[in-house]
Amino acid sequence: MTVKSKPTRQQAAKEIEELREQINYHNYRYYVLDSPVISDQEYDRLMRRLQELEQLYPDLVTPDSPTQKVGAPPRAEFGTVRHSVPMLSLQNAFSDDEIVDFDRRVKRLLKMDKVEYVAEPKIDGLGVEVVYRDGIYVQGSTRGDGYVGEDVTENLRTIRSLPLRLLKTKLPIPSLLEARGEVYMSKKDFAELNRRREREGEPLFANPRNAAAGSVRQLDPSVTASRKLSIFLYAIGRVEGVEFSKHSEILEAFKGWGLRVNPEIRLCPTIEKAIEYHKTLEARRKDLDYEIDGVVLKVNRLDLQRRLGEISRSPRWAIAYKFEPEQATTVIKDIIVQVGRTGALTPVAVMEPVHIGGVEVKRATLHNQDEIDRKDVRIGDTVIVQRAGDVIPEVVAVVKEKRTGKERKFRIPDKCPVCGADVYKDPDEAVSRCTNISCPARIKQSIKHFASKGAMDIEGLGSKLVDQLVDRGLVHTVADIYRLEKSDLVKLERLADKSAQNIIDAIERSKQTTLPRFIYALGIRHVGEHVARVLAENFDSIDAIQQASLEELTSIREIGPTVAQSIYTFFREKQNQKVIKDLLASGISLAHPRRRAAKLDGKVFVFTGALKDFKRSEAKKIVEDLGGKVASSVSRKVDYVVVGEDPGSKLEEARRLGIETIDEETFKKIIS
Repeated sequence: MTVKSKPTRQQAAKEIEELREQINYHNYRYYVLDSPVISDQEYDRLMRRLQELEQLYPDLVTPDSPTQKVGAPPRAEFGTVRHSVPMLSLQNAFSDDEIVDFDRRVKRLLKMDKVEYVAEPKIDGLGVEVVYRDGIYVQGSTRGDGYVGEDVTENLRTIRSLPLRLLKTKLPIPSLLEARGEVYMSKKDFAELNRRREREGEPLFANPRNAAAGSVRQLDPSVTASRKLSIFLYAIGRVEGVEFSKHSEILEAFKGWGLRVNPEIRLCPTIEKAIEYHKTLEARRKDLDYEIDGVVLKVNRLDLQRRLGEISRSPRWAIAYKFEPEQATTVIKDIIVQVGRTGALTPVAVMEPVHIGGVEVKRATLHNQDEIDRKDVRIGDTVIVQRAGDVIPEVVAVVKEKRTGKERKFRIPDKCPVCGADVYKDPDEAVSRCTNISCPARIKQSIKHFASKGAMDIEGLGSKLVDQLVDRGLVHTVADIYRLEKSDLVKLERLADKSAQNIIDAIERSKQTTLPRFIYALGIRHVGEHVARVLAENFDSIDAIQQASLEELTSIREIGPTVAQSIYTFFREKQNQKVIKDLLASGISLAHPRRRAAKLDGKVFVFTGALKDFKRSEAKKIVEDLGGKVASSVSRKVDYVVVGEDPGSKLEEARRLGIETIDEETFKKIIS
């Protein structure tokens, strides 16, 4: 066997650039053109080689590398992004007459007899905006209220069909491109996701749109990366360096740059052709592998769009022609409660089987108690259900005329139906939750969080191993982790003697931890790493926190009433008290790190490039210990951008916004 010698840095840089170009091209063939020219095995070989080279020379890793689609460290909360051009909502039409009126109105305002339209499938997903600077992906955000959205840059980075670098074509790469699109989940991937969640006892997503939206809005990008999301791009917010005269030209440019455009989009020279397209697409909607709920019609010429302008929050030059919803009538036989992995209690209607859109459905999510009360849903009611996905439909309304008086009202129970622990409902939320971290319905998630890097940092205790430990009955609470022996682990699948010993050693090492880490590891609702540090700064021990009154917790400056109530409720649950007692009895030692200074209070840092004397996680911890915060992307809220070797696009963004940039030596002086 020939052993490949280690390439020099220069050789690696050249090969890395070639590999990235090849992988980007094959991603374009696969995701945009749907016409791959290599096998999956060959694609995997290219990706593995790129990963090998980047591991050899980490300083050569760039944000636009295809390897960077795996996700980033979890964040405590989403930042916000203000759209430079508002993402307006569309007016809806539900009949041919309304569309004809729209066309007549457009022609009257323009004083024209003929207007060309672009007709696009209206994807039932999550609206987003992605920003490219000089062809490099730098930011992603949700639509939000149309003016301000959430910063989901790292989450959108994980979507395979979204390029991190635009392809070069005859058309120049714009210096700035703000592209709008829709993130969605295919019907096939949605069904598989729900099957997996059902096996794991987690609440099912009501429809692909909810699944896509929920996946994009995960604080941990690795969760987003684990879900098969796709994206179609269909509009521009702002562009610099390229000019267009028609919307259809924008879509063609998108395709050339490697941005995925829906293949069903059509040019319609008349409104009659647009109506015909709507009827054809509605008949074919079941054959598509993604959910659509109508057709969007846009005036093609951009100068005409500008002349038409907007009214309130909607453009005059576009309209959504919705499809007829698919509905049926059935009877609710019972309402049951499912407990998800986060402890959320979800009421589910068990119905008389009914066919909707060719699919037999027996259950519908009722979301929460507020939704049940709002619609006045009762056991025994005749209801109208609307197909909102392939698995779970939605209860639209109750047919109250058919009530007999035998119907029964339903309330979410005060005790968890799985473990019997108290159920708590945050006054600011609609969801009720089990408060027991050892509840069988949520124990796997509790253990995975407990062992995570920001918590007890038990290396090797990953998802698959946790699944086996719980499924085999070896672990029932997080405290049981510290009762494991090597002989327990070697019996498990794919766990050799040495690996088992490494995990036992990691468990033993985790016993020496800090009070903030331990608090965070408990998985208390609303208590992230920052709030855990705040609690540790205000109390001397875990006992003091457990005994704190609601008034004491609320009086802490950075803890509001909602968070205080969540903490107070958690520590009043007897089963949680027992778990904490067992953990401390196992030998866990809680160091109480005192805050070294307060000079970084309120200061926000961003790191870009490789640091010589710190790992990124070490630098982040130092800043946070000194009262500062570390952001994942550059915005006007950032005070310093720390620039290491081979910085990425964050440096350019900092310069553009006029944010102070400092080198590693200056950073050391600040924290010394």
